Amino acid sequence: MKIAVEGCCHGELDKIYETIEYLQKRNDMKVDILLICGDFQAVRNSSDLQCMAVPQKFQKLNTFYKYYSGEKVAPVLTVFIGGNHEASNYLQELTYGGWVAKNIYYMGYANIIQFGGIRIAGLSGIYNSKNYTRGHFERPPYNESTKRSVYHVRNLEVFRFKQVSRPIDIFLSHDWPRGIYNYGNVKELLRKKSFFAEEIEQNKLGSEPNEELLHVLKPDYWFAAHLHVKFPAIVQHQTNNGEEEKLTKFLSLDKCLPRRNFLQVIDIPHDNNIPLKLQLDPEWLSIIKQTNHLLNLGPASCFMPGIGSNERYDFKITADDIQAIKDDFGDDLTIPDNFEETVPPHDYNQPNCKTRPGVIINPQTTLLCTMLDLTD
Repeated sequence: MKIAVEGCCHGELDKIYETIEYLQKRNDMKVDILLICGDFQAVRNSSDLQCMAVPQKFQKLNTFYKYYSGEKVAPVLTVFIGGNHEASNYLQELTYGGWVAKNIYYMGYANIIQFGGIRIAGLSGIYNSKNYTRGHFERPPYNESTKRSVYHVRNLEVFRFKQVSRPIDIFLSHDWPRGIYNYGNVKELLRKKSFFAEEIEQNKLGSEPNEELLHVLKPDYWFAAHLHVKFPAIVQHQTNNGEEEKLTKFLSLDKCLPRRNFLQVIDIPHDNNIPLKLQLDPEWLSIIKQTNHLLNLGPASCFMPGIGSNERYDFKITADDIQAIKDDFGDDLTIPDNFEETVPPHDYNQPNCKTRPGVIINPQTTLLCTMLDLTD
């Protein structure tokens, strides 16, 4: 299976797809899926620009709106997570994941999906210690504070990932895991980004929750972006007895600009008998269903249960749990092709027309919440 991995997208879909087409022709191969590690910028119209936490000079429509309206169709199946420069009002319509355009799938706040039997996990946003334990209280229209806090990772999503016990093939994050630089060529990294030196010396570069998840989940591959530099590393995991265990191959990529390392194609073995289609993951669905009561929609801090607490803290999923999910979905977890527009796309005749963004109910989210009895 050929997988293309992109660093930060920043709305440059046309250029990314053109690069993939060039690589396919030059190497006589076909890319099966494109994974994008955040800052996707799913801007549908001028109003969405008001919901992006970027300076006004960088508030540009770029090219996504063409794919949203159907003027263009993504030539390769595209899956992405959110970063810290997003049209957050649109992504909040799909907090559990969903299609943002035909053939372009957003993974939501956190998710695990399958493609051709390969398990792909993704965590959107970046880490901010001040908001980590707060609920998902933000709603459009945002103010200058909530426009930023909306993309901060919350402890609920990290807690849910810690319940995963089955192997993960690929993990996507926007932030780097803290300490990942200790497993690669840190001198070369500092040659490119000398201003990282102080944070590296103080062990503050990257996300603490991502560092935890790296050593809990131990995925085969971990892809990230955010810091706009290509950086590979290999993490040798160890058991509690100090014995060497499996490896995680880490790769961070740059943003989409000329002469920058923003795209990498990798080849991952998979079972050719499994069709290459996007599917929901039964273990993940069971986890979010069983932990729905932990969802906090207010601004107050809420701590996840743990050892010593009076409530359940272990939500490891059993074979019976997975079978129950499969039964609920009629033993078909294929993600339906049910994208539909929820707001008008960019109007070429009124390019600067803006409305005040508000809360939009997306039928994709409603369907999943109904199936699993989740809080929408």
